[in-house]
Amino acid sequence: MTGRVLITGATGFVGRHAVPALQALGFEVHGVGRRPLGGTAMHTADLLVENERRALIADLRPSHLLHLAWDAEPGRYWTSASNLDWVAATLDLAKAFAAQGGRRFVGAGTCAEYAWGAFRFDEATTPCQPATLYGAAKDGTRRILTAYAENHGIRLAWGRLFFLYGPGERRGRLVSDAVHALMTGTSFPTSTGHQRRDFLHVADAAAALAALVASDVTGPVNIGSGTAVPVRALLDGLAARIGNAEHLAYGARLLNPTEPAAIEAGTRILTEAVGFRPRFSLERGLDDTVAWWRAHSKPTA
Repeated sequence: MTGRVLITGATGFVGRHAVPALQALGFEVHGVGRRPLGGTAMHTADLLVENERRALIADLRPSHLLHLAWDAEPGRYWTSASNLDWVAATLDLAKAFAAQGGRRFVGAGTCAEYAWGAFRFDEATTPCQPATLYGAAKDGTRRILTAYAENHGIRLAWGRLFFLYGPGERRGRLVSDAVHALMTGTSFPTSTGHQRRDFLHVADAAAALAALVASDVTGPVNIGSGTAVPVRALLDGLAARIGNAEHLAYGARLLNPTEPAAIEAGTRILTEAVGFRPRFSLERGLDDTVAWWRAHSKPTA
């Protein structure tokens, strides 16, 4: 089943990769974002302004909506009051979408919706008990939308993103900052790196969301690799490709005592119901990421 899909946050980290993934599945793709994106019908609207988001939906009348837009400013979004603005905007966006005949709504959630401590996060059995404002805002939005969708003929799916990395990642995040430090030969203070996290290449995350849009699967779906690895393994992998491993200052930063030892996605629904499997192994993903940074970094004197 294809149709006209609107992607919010189309020029963001995930959105830039979701556009071609949806086009490859035969969708007529429209995006809303802050800057042009080649080969895509782009629209300008401030989704936090009621009249602008409603006018956008009324003008396009999309059959499908992939909602990625949210405050994702590194170091800020976990506690930002803007999370409340995005909750309200998302709920109103869904209401306008339904009023214009929209059929399929896929939202971007987060693994931070879960209660920390489980060995492996399962959509059906792991409780949602967010430890942050960001996680609570996403979880609350999903709960309200689920009840709304059941009464208004919308097929709702909620893709819970785990730990993404890859080309185009902004500074202020683990992989992008580590790559910059290694490429410039500057110190990278970090934890001991023994905590395990589920890392997924951004192109795979985008392709998984596109597959979810095209499917009939409803409810929460984990978007992860299904295998958590020590953070140290990822950082050592970057150093093996770039050099300057001595600049990885393990133990220079204390890990927050509330940080769980492991965060790993159960991926049964993603692989069996949605029918998606990642293309990038961690090794290939790190190769791709380092190659992108080398191509887009200014040479040092």
